[in-house]
Amino acid sequence: MDRNTAVGIVLLFILFVVWVMINSPTQEEIEQQRLERERQEMMEEKEAADTIVPADELDAQVEPEEDIVLPETAVDTLGESAGVTPQLQGLYGPFAEAALKDEESVVLENDLVRIVFSNRGGQIKEVWIKDYLRSFLSEDFEELRDSLYLMDHEDNRFEYFLQLRENNMLVNTGELYFDTEVSGNTVTFSLPADNGGVFQQQYTLPEDSYALDYRLDFVNLQNTLAAEAAPVSLNWNNYLNKLEQNEGYERYFSTVYFKAESSRSSYCSCRSSDTENKDNTPLRWISHANQFFNSSLVANEPFHGGFLETVMLDENEEELKLLRSRLDIPVSPGSSRSDFTMTFYIGPNEFDRLQAIGHDLTDIVPFGWSIFGTINRWVIRPMFSFLFQIIGHPGMVILLLTFIVKMVLYPLTYKMLYSQAKMGALKPHMEKLREKFKGDQQKLQMETMKVYREFGVNPLGGCMPMVLQMPIWFALYRFFPASIEFRQASFLWASDLSSYDSIVYLGFNIPFYGAHVSLFTLLWAGTTVLYTYYNTKHMDMNAVNPMMKNVQYFMPIMFLFFFNSFAAGLTAYLFFSNVFNIGQIIATKHFLFDDSKIREKLEENKKKPKKKGGFQARLEEVLKEQQRIAEERKKKKPKK
Repeated sequence: MDRNTAVGIVLLFILFVVWVMINSPTQEEIEQQRLERERQEMMEEKEAADTIVPADELDAQVEPEEDIVLPETAVDTLGESAGVTPQLQGLYGPFAEAALKDEESVVLENDLVRIVFSNRGGQIKEVWIKDYLRSFLSEDFEELRDSLYLMDHEDNRFEYFLQLRENNMLVNTGELYFDTEVSGNTVTFSLPADNGGVFQQQYTLPEDSYALDYRLDFVNLQNTLAAEAAPVSLNWNNYLNKLEQNEGYERYFSTVYFKAESSRSSYCSCRSSDTENKDNTPLRWISHANQFFNSSLVANEPFHGGFLETVMLDENEEELKLLRSRLDIPVSPGSSRSDFTMTFYIGPNEFDRLQAIGHDLTDIVPFGWSIFGTINRWVIRPMFSFLFQIIGHPGMVILLLTFIVKMVLYPLTYKMLYSQAKMGALKPHMEKLREKFKGDQQKLQMETMKVYREFGVNPLGGCMPMVLQMPIWFALYRFFPASIEFRQASFLWASDLSSYDSIVYLGFNIPFYGAHVSLFTLLWAGTTVLYTYYNTKHMDMNAVNPMMKNVQYFMPIMFLFFFNSFAAGLTAYLFFSNVFNIGQIIATKHFLFDDSKIREKLEENKKKPKKKGGFQARLEEVLKEQQRIAEERKKKKPKK
C-alpha cells in the first residue's frame, strides 16, 4: 500500500466518523423516541382494552345458557389497563390517571352562539355563530351559503404544557381527559394530580355575548409545578375556515394580531408566512382573525410572553391559513392557589362589542393603520352608523353618503368648473398661439402660461376637489371590505357589498382581472369616461399637454382590472360619485354659468395690474429657463 492510498483511507475513516457523529441522535432525541414508543404502546393497549365487550353487554347479545370465555391475553390486557402503567407514569407524572378516562362533550349556548367543549384537554371543539352564514361558490359558480363555524378543525390544538419539578418533565394537557362539571352557563374542567393538586379551566358564557369569561386555577400545585415565573404555556394551533366568497380579500385580511403591554397593537404578515418572537414581552391580547371574525384571548393581567406565527396554505387547501400561538402563563410558583383570568372572544368583528372589551381590541378590524385607518374608525364609521340607524339599509346609506360628500365639496367643485369655463373662453387665444408657435412645444407652453396669467386663470384650479377626495377614496378602499355591516348585505344586483358584484362568471381566469365580471366596475368605468368628456368638453387640453387627452380616457380601462375584484360597496360609491359629478357639471354649466359674462370678466382681469410672484410666475420662469437651455443645445449641435 503506497503512502497516498494510506492517507486516503485514513481521511475516509475520519469523514465516516464525523458523519456518524453528526447524524447520531442526541440523548434528548433518544429519550423522546423512547417516550413516543411507550406512548404508542400505551395507546395500542388502551384500544385493545376498549374492544373488549363488558360481560353484562355480552349477556344481552347471546343466549343465557352459553358460556363466554375471554382469551387469556385479553384478560391480562384488561387487567393492566385498569391501573396506571409505568409508561403512563413516565408520560404524565402525577396526572397519569387522567389518560385512562373517556371523551365527553359539553355544550354552552345562548341566542348568539353555540359552543361545544371536549373534556379531552378541556378545549373548544366547535363554535357555531348563529346570526351569520358562510358564503362560497359551488362548482357551477352558484353563490351558496350555510352555517358558519369557527375553531372546528379536527387538527386544532388548544393545550397547556405544565412544566413539573420532577425531572423537569412537560405534561401536555391536550392528551388528558378532565373531570367535567356543569352549573348553569358555566362549565368547569378539572385535572386532578395524585398528590391532591388540581389544574382547572372554567368557561362562563353570558347571555347576549360572544365573550366567554375564561379562568385558570392552580390549586395545591406549588410542589408539583416547576419553580419558575411561567411554568405553564398555552399552545394554540388554529386552522382558519374559508368563510367568504372572495377568498382573495379574506386571505389578505387574515392573520395573528397581538398587543404588547407597552406598545400599540401589531400583527404577523398577511401576505406570507411570518413569525413574531415575543419571549419575555408582556402581551395583553392575541387574536386569530379572519376577515370578519376572530378568536381572541384578552388577559386581565398580561401574558408573560409568547411566540406567534402565520402559516400560508396552498390556495387549493380546504382551510385558509394556519395560525399558531404559544403564550406563557404567569403562575405564582410558591402559592397554594394561583389563578389567571381572561376574556375569550369568539365571534364577529362587531366594532362596538370589541370596543367594550377594551385594550384597543378594535385594531383587529382591518380599517388600516395610517391616517386612513383613523379616518375610517373615527369619521366614516360613526357617520355610517348614524345614517344606518336612520335608513337601515347599507346600500341606501352608501347612496346618501355619496350625496353628502358631494354637497360638502360642491363649493370647490363650483370653483373647479368656473376655472374650466374660463379656460374654455380662452380657446380662441390658444388656437392663435398654437398656429404661431407650431412645432415649438416649450415656447407654446410658456406663452400659454403668460395668457393664463394675463387673464387671471389658474389652470390647476380644477384639481382641488379631486385632491380633497383622495383621502376619502383611500379610506373607503379599506372601509367596505373591513366593515361587517356590509357583509352579505345585498343592494340592487350585488349580493354582498363587502365582496365583488358578479353579473357573470366566465368559467376561466383572466390574469389580473379574475373569473367574473363586476357590473358596478363596468358602470364606474363608463361613467368615468362620460364625466371626463363633460368635464373637459370646453377645455383646451392641447394647450397644456396633448397626451393628457388620450391618457384620461385610457385610465378607466386600466382600472377595470384593478377594481373588478374590489368590494361592491366601494365601486358602487365610485359609480354614484360619478353620476353626481356629471349631474353637477351639467346643471352648473347650463344654469349657473353665462359665457358672455365670463368673457367680460376675463377682459376686466386683463386690464388689472398683475402682481409679481406666485405659482404661475415661478412656473413661467421655469419654462423660460428650459427654453433657454434648449436653445443653447440647439446652437451647439453641429450642422450636418
